[in-house]
Amino acid sequence: LGCAPPNIFLVGCASISDVIVQIVFVAILLNSNLQCYEPMLIPILSLYMGVLVRFTIVSLGYYHKIHEIIPDSCGPDLGGDVTIKKMLSFWWPLALILATQRISRPIVNLFVSRDLQGSVAATEAVAVLTATYPVGHMPYGWLTELRVIYSAFDKKNPGNTLTNSGSMVTQSHIKKFTFMCLALSLTCCAVLFWTPHVSEKIMVNIIGVDQDFAQLCIAPLRVFSFFALPVTIRAHLTGWLMILKKTFFLAPSSVLRIAVLITSLIVLPYMGVHGGTLGVGSLLAGFLGEATMVAIAACYVKQKQKKKKAKDGATAAEGEESSPIDEVEPRDEEDDIEELREEC
Repeated sequence: LGCAPPNIFLVGCASISDVIVQIVFVAILLNSNLQCYEPMLIPILSLYMGVLVRFTIVSLGYYHKIHEIIPDSCGPDLGGDVTIKKMLSFWWPLALILATQRISRPIVNLFVSRDLQGSVAATEAVAVLTATYPVGHMPYGWLTELRVIYSAFDKKNPGNTLTNSGSMVTQSHIKKFTFMCLALSLTCCAVLFWTPHVSEKIMVNIIGVDQDFAQLCIAPLRVFSFFALPVTIRAHLTGWLMILKKTFFLAPSSVLRIAVLITSLIVLPYMGVHGGTLGVGSLLAGFLGEATMVAIAACYVKQKQKKKKAKDGATAAEGEESSPIDEVEPRDEEDDIEELREEC
């Protein structure tokens, strides 16, 4: 409900406040004695303070704007009775995906450092990854939030006053908006990472590294410019599957991501790829594998929808401009799993 159009501004303010508080506390703690005794506590404490502020803002907004409009129970008109089992079956694939995303970078750091056998170059390669990740993540990281677009304009969400007021947002509108976001991200990547000397200036003037180190960051940053496409595909299709409550089909993508990531980290060194480029290139391969599996899952679900429409006698024209939630009635995830087993 927090992603509904009337409330998304509050969520955005909470996120911005999180970042601002972290920056302020880092500046304050750098001028304290903590810098001399326990410098590693500075980013940790700042992170905790930022999360606390975000949690406070979101909690207050929830109780002020959302709490009263949530029904006591979900009847058939709101998608059926909600049970703990159904919530867990919806949640665990998303949790698995998040867990695999979080362990990807430690795995990359481990393989990159071992590839260069613990030498000075290995330390330098890990440092390149650490320095380039926030810069490379900046032009495409926000594309992940495209997954909430479908749920934000779901007509069955009681908090979506915009959709209930007659402002119809169709699947076609969402696809066009997603394409515009992808184009904007690719443009930013082209300007920042492929324009001569721009990426070096970012690393030297903003991150604060020397010119020689900045030269090592050019190739990894250019590899980061290709992340926008798989991230957009993954986010768009994940949001579509979430609104249909078919997150079970997302689970294999997390397994494939780790498998492709580790395979790339093993194979690419034999092709002459080492250092920071090895790490970022392997991450890209993992993203591509994950996006491919999500696309396959979406195609499978779409095919099931078409078969159901054929049985119900629905016309193809009715599905083109309808909301995805209207395209098929939600079914229990146990039914999907059982059908999948029968087909296999």
